[in-house]
Order: sequence, then C-alpha cells, then structure tokens
Amino acid sequence: MRNSRLRLPLILGLVLILGLVAGGGAALAQSGEDYRPPHDRPGPAVDTLHYRSFNVDLAPQELQRDEMDMYIFNLKTDAAQALRGDDSVELYEAPASTISLILNPAPAPEGQLNPFSLPEVRRAVQHLVNREFITQEIYKGLARPMHTHVNPFDFDYTVVSEMLARQDLSYDPERARAAIADAMTAAGATMVDGAWNYNDEPIRLRFIIRVEDERREVGDLIRAELEQAGFLIAPIYHQFAPAILTVYSTDPQLFEWHAYTEGWGRGAAERYDSATINQMAAPWLGNMPGWQETGFWQYENARLDDLGQRIFRGDFNDRAERDALYQEATRVSVDESVRVWLATILTTFPANSEIVGVTQDVAAGPKLQWTFREAYIPNEDTLTVGHLWVWTERSTWNPVSGFGDVYSSDVWRNLADPAMTRHPFTGLPIPMRADYEVETAGPGAKMSVPASVQRWDAEAGEWATVGDGVEATSKVTFDYSKFFQAPWHHGEQITMADLVYDIYQTFDMVYGPEKSQVEFALATTAKPLLDTVRGFRVLDENRIEVYVDYWHFVDDYIAEYAVPGGMTMPWEVLAAMDDVVFNQRRAAYSDTSAQRFGVPWLSLVQDRDARTVDRTLGQFERDGFVPMAALTIGGQALVTEQEATERYQAAQAWFDERSLMVISNGPFYLERFDPPAQFAELKAFRDENYPFSPGDWYFGAAEPINLEPESVSGIVIGQPLDVNVDVDGPGELGVRYVWSDPATGNVVKSGDATAEGGGFVVPFSAAETAALVPGLYRLSITAYSDQLSTVSERVLTVEASATGTTTGDNGTTTTPTDQDDGGDSGGCGFGAPSADLLLIGGLLAGLVGVRRRKLI
Repeated sequence: MRNSRLRLPLILGLVLILGLVAGGGAALAQSGEDYRPPHDRPGPAVDTLHYRSFNVDLAPQELQRDEMDMYIFNLKTDAAQALRGDDSVELYEAPASTISLILNPAPAPEGQLNPFSLPEVRRAVQHLVNREFITQEIYKGLARPMHTHVNPFDFDYTVVSEMLARQDLSYDPERARAAIADAMTAAGATMVDGAWNYNDEPIRLRFIIRVEDERREVGDLIRAELEQAGFLIAPIYHQFAPAILTVYSTDPQLFEWHAYTEGWGRGAAERYDSATINQMAAPWLGNMPGWQETGFWQYENARLDDLGQRIFRGDFNDRAERDALYQEATRVSVDESVRVWLATILTTFPANSEIVGVTQDVAAGPKLQWTFREAYIPNEDTLTVGHLWVWTERSTWNPVSGFGDVYSSDVWRNLADPAMTRHPFTGLPIPMRADYEVETAGPGAKMSVPASVQRWDAEAGEWATVGDGVEATSKVTFDYSKFFQAPWHHGEQITMADLVYDIYQTFDMVYGPEKSQVEFALATTAKPLLDTVRGFRVLDENRIEVYVDYWHFVDDYIAEYAVPGGMTMPWEVLAAMDDVVFNQRRAAYSDTSAQRFGVPWLSLVQDRDARTVDRTLGQFERDGFVPMAALTIGGQALVTEQEATERYQAAQAWFDERSLMVISNGPFYLERFDPPAQFAELKAFRDENYPFSPGDWYFGAAEPINLEPESVSGIVIGQPLDVNVDVDGPGELGVRYVWSDPATGNVVKSGDATAEGGGFVVPFSAAETAALVPGLYRLSITAYSDQLSTVSERVLTVEASATGTTTGDNGTTTTPTDQDDGGDSGGCGFGAPSADLLLIGGLLAGLVGVRRRKLI
C-alpha cells in the first residue's frame, strides 16, 4: 500500500507569463497530473455537485466510507496525520486560514474600566500570547506564527519584515504583566488578592471562545495568561453563529464581549495587498469594533483611515511610496493592537485520490472557483463536497451584503462568474468574463473626461452627464460580450441593462439620502471609493467605459478597481430586493441594519425572504412597473415593458419550481438548498452559449521555489562573515535579509543579498561584526521573484562570540517539507492572503466584495 499523497500549493514559487488571458491556465508552469477534460460540453466537468455538512471529527471516516469526495474545512491535526497512510486519500494543504484575537477597545461607562480601552494593555497582550506553543503544540507544527495581518508567506512580507523585527513581539509574560500593571495602576485600578479591581469592584472580562476546532485550546491558553495577569475571565464557549452574532452585530459599548478568537478563511493570493490591510486595521471599512453602524460606539483612528484609503485608492506615485504607506499602516495597526494575530494554519483538505482536475490556489488551496469547474472522478457525473456547515443562522445569501462567511461563499462561488478574478498562482488580477483595455495618465497627471459621460444623480433620480471640466486619472474600457452572449440561469438573456442596474443600485444606496440612512454602514464605507468614480459611458451593446481617479503600477489593478458591476444576479431580482429593503422595509441587506430595524437579514435561500421577493416581482408585473430611470442612460432605454414582464415571469417561474431566488450566471445553478438538512444541490448549467467548457480554467499546481542557506557555525566578533544562499526557482530571483537582535528588537543590518555565482551572499563585514556583543542573533532570509506572488523565508539563529567556537542553529523555515514517503507532490509551501476578504468584482461589484477574508 502506498502512502497517501500530500500536495502543497506553491506559495514559494509561482510563474507568471505576462500577457496571460482568461482561460490560459496552461501558460503557467505547473506540476501534477495532465488534465484531460471528460467532455467538451459547455459548463463544468460534472453534472451535479452536492454540498453536505460533516462533523470535523467524523469527516475522515466519512471520506473513507465514500460518503464524500472532498472535505473543504480544515481537518484537526491528529486526523490529518492519521490519513497519511491511506492510499485512497489525497491530502491537499494550503495556508487557507488564519486566527486572531480581537479585543474590544470601547471605553466603559462612568465608574467602570475596560482594560482593553487602554492601548498599553492591548499592546501588552502581544507578549502574553505564546505563538510558538500555539503553532508547535496545539497545531503540532502545521501552523506558523503571525504578528500582523501579513504573514511570512505573503509577498508584502518583504515590505514589513524589518519593521516587525524592530517591534519585538515575542512571548514575554513577565514583561506583559509589568506593562499591564503600569497601565492599570495609572488608570486608577488596584490589585486585590491577585485580581484587578476598579472602584472596589473586580474587573470581569467576557471572552468568547470558538469550540469547533483548535481555537478552543488556543482560547483556553490565552485565558490562562490573562488570568495570570490579574483579570477575572468569564469564558463563553460558542459555535459560529452565536459567536458572530454577539461580536459583530452588537454595540461594543454594551460589552457583550471583551475578546474573541477570530478565524478567517483566506481568499485568493495577493501580490500587492490593498484590501486586507483595510479590512483588518482601518475603521473606515467597517470591520473594526463599531462596524460603522449608526448608533454604535466606533473605534476611530484617523491615521489608519488615511493610510488605508491612500493604499486602496492608489494614492501613491510608485511602488516605493506604496510600500512605505503599507509599512506605516502595518506599524500603526501593531501599535494599536485591536487585533492580535496568532497563526496561519496549514489547512489540510482531504479528497478522494481518484479526483482529477484539481487546481490548488496558492493561498486557499483547492476550494476556490477553479476546482469544481474542472474536477471529476472518471466514469462518474457527481461530486460530493463536505464542509463543517452548509448553512448557519449567520449564513446569508444576498449579493449586496451577504456571503460574509466561508460556508455560504464556498457554495456561491460555483454559481456566479466574476468579470475579473485572481490568478491562482501569481495573485495578480486577470480577466474572466470581461476583457478590458486600460489607459492612464497617472500617477501625476489627469485626462479629460468627455462631457457626455454619465454619473447617477441620486437627488434628481436619473443618469446625468458630467459636463465639461471633469478629469480622471484612468480610463478602462470593458467588453462584457462573454456575459452578454449567454443567458442567466432562468433563461433570460444577460444584457447591458443588468450591468447598468448593478451600477445604479450601488450609487443610489450610497448617495440617496433615504437609502443611505437605512443601510448606513454600507453607504459610509463605500462612499470614499465611489467618490473616485468620475463616470460611465456605454459605447455599444457590449462595451462600457469607466473613468476613475485611481492609479497603480500594474495596469490590471486599475482594471480591477474600475470593474463597474458584479453581474451576480438579474436586474429584476436586484430591483425587487431594493423594493423589499427600502420601500417595504421588510428586510435589510446588512446584518447591522437588520438588528437596528428588527427585520430579517435578507437571504435568498430562506423561503420567507425568497417568497417576499417573488411576491414583489408579481406586484411589479401586475402594476406594469419598470425602474426605467435606472435603466435609461445617455438617453437610451435599455429595456422595454415587454422585456421587463418576461423577466418578472421567468424569475417567478424559477421560484415556483425551486422555492429559491438565487439566479446567477456561472457554471452551476442552485437546484436545492435545505438548511435543516445541511444540504445543497448544484446542477450543471449547459446552455450552448455559456462561454466556458472543461479545460478552460484548469491550472493544476504551481512549480516550487527552493531556498537553502548554508549552515552557519557562529559569528566571530571582529571577523567578516558571508552566508551563502542557494535559491532555485522561476523568474528573476532576489533575496532580502534582516539581521536582528531578538533580545532588544534592534535591527543590526538589513538589505538585499548580493547575487554571486548563481546564488546569493548575505555579507557581514569585519567592522559590522566588531560592533556586536556576544549573544544570539536572528537572520531572516526571504527569497522572492519578479514573477511570483509570494515569498519563501528561512530563519537562522546564530551566536556571536569572541572565539567563534559555538555552533549556530539552522533554525526554522516557512517552507514545510513534503511529508510523503512515496507519493508525488504538487510542490511545497504556504500562501498569501490578500483580502475575497475575495475582491471578486472590483469597486462596484458588491460592497461586501471589498473584504477578501471570510469568517469561519
């Protein structure tokens, strides 16, 4: 019996062939089996895709009993190890999840004290968390420590690594307890019998700890440290739904929680992040305590908002300035420590070893949109995908502000095609169903915007010309013909009307005085972005121009920013949802608005909400209502009353047959969704005009990059030292290094290694070593490529002494080795994030699309 094969998506080395276009997966260097499509029909490889819920503790046995073909929730470490001897199972691994500790920074009411409102206490928590124990003992080596939202495998790690070395965020509980004591005493607290008191009352902290995975053990570890620091902790053990409801839907100043063990499912790899830094640090985007909901106490940080928005809007002149902004934003976020990052988890996804056609995104592994378009088992037409949940009480299906958790988004991504997406290896934006041309005058100049360009005027309730004198930084011309050649799942042809309504919906919600008050958080967070949009011009039945004040040194990022609409659902469904939310007030798009107004959070897989939308469509039909103002642009009406009636009837017929109102355009359509049974059935969409067939989006696994520094037998003070580094990988390679003193956090030296003889040399002159004092030093070596989306880091611990008789420790590496004793491997390495956060649709493709990481 051969061992089960372990496949690691390459985060270390990725090959980018410039000019790659949609459907060109074969253009990149890849490893793994040769893919042979099972047929040439439009749509996916299989006819049916089933999603079922399996308890994580029972999932390995269920897979071995052929109850499912792939499990896309992280196996517990012991279970993953146990499967390595089973030749019927293929193990795919990726850094697909991260965990963090979020602290509630709200000030307590008069006469009380919230310790986490004190920045010094939050910062001290950084030294209370034992990341090495978490990663090595709890996760048994299948995790790596994280100190900020950037982990050691992200391309932006080269930007922040030196800054992080200076921060010195090591585990040091004595230092932490001393800092806490100083801050608490200064705030007026006293220690009584080992516990902090304020105004003669003990301070009690509500700590929400998740129970479904190793976060229970992580939470208990942190709880013990907080108790050692003098806090009385009330642990509250929750599963996903009640934890999410308590933390993210309540006013922080109600103190339903003080700390929470967050988990994040990572989206596609990102070469130049702009979303995750904002999601995880900057209050303006609505993912920091207060959540930008009206009436809630808000965490505020003008510096982080300014830095984050400049990064997101492309307000820089070159990559060097962008990197400086990114480094400073990361530094401020660490200083604030509202989120304390803990670990990146090497997620194990087990699968039936007979499956072929798996694409391994370097960050998310096999579970993004590529795999289930292409994957199949020979001679079978159905795949069953297992997950921890298919539905939870906080899983919400609406394209405006739903899909915020991995359970709903993992199903949804198989139903809808985005205009643009990210390459699974390079992390760079690529076209999918919309081609584009970019023109830019940036970074320092502007171009004139034609006076005939249109922008939605929410006060007048119509599309209006921008007039003379308007300028923009960039123009992107999009061709949506790959959308418009095919119908929606309910059979109605996709047209420019769907795109224009999508744009209108966002602008009217943000700038409309009444709508923006109903969905206050969405409007507030989207407005800074929409303010950069100068206008749109429909050129013909397939093409639209978008003018934006945005620039990037990679043109594809300009296109991604300017994508005018997500094209997720037909205009008539969007219009009916708008009526339900803003006119009838019987539901809300966002969770915080639903809480505030006491209405359901709109979900199109719930019979109650889907039926309300269906009845609204019926009322539209009976009244002869058409949102003609929204669908008339440049003097051209994009839909007739007859076409609108046919749309309404088709959508109602869809609901009558399925009791669902999920209608989209991707390779599968949603046939059944049964929340109590934790079951979803997806059927292949085989319309002859659907633009993609099996083989169009197969990428496989990326080639690896290998980084190997020589063993260092110590530093002799006063003597030169050259550390030779062997790097093998695609593209033009480089190596950055940081010498630091872990005892003080001082950076002794940093820079770029010298290319020499096919390798690299990290130099240390005699004068530089003469300035050292005896002790241990840390050498971090990071290899990168101009063609790769991520990096590889190796860490050496080296002792400096006067005699040089000590031997250095080869240290640790962020390149996990293949643990397969006999099978073939798809490469080695961890991956990057970004933040679908999943930016599937660009600026206007859905407000939730700004967030690239999803809650787990």
